[in-house]
Amino acid sequence: VQLVESGGGLVEPGGSLRLSCTASGGIFSNYAMGWYRQAPGRQRELVARISISGITNTVDSVKGRFFISRDNAKNTVYLQMNSLKPEDTAVYYCNSREGPGNGYGNENWGQGTQVTVSS
Repeated sequence: VQLVESGGGLVEPGGSLRLSCTASGGIFSNYAMGWYRQAPGRQRELVARISISGITNTVDSVKGRFFISRDNAKNTVYLQMNSLKPEDTAVYYCNSREGPGNGYGNENWGQGTQVTVSS
């Protein structure tokens, strides 16, 4: 599956952005999806994920501010980011993990989209 992210950009502290990740080349409904981020000089870290059945999980640092969702009809996963802080500045990556089937466990990554939170 190929993943293409969009929606990043420059936003002031307290602002909002919605990231999108559109998948092609696979059966989207059979993939667990996730958003990760990597800030300069830091390791890539999980931000949020959503299972095949739609169960979501977000890390504590963004809980209550970031929300992940998916639209299987559009082959797209979203990350709604509210109340953004300068420390949210990073490259955000979309991740897919294949569910039951021949490719079980296979992972793919998008190219990343830059989010910069600054006044």
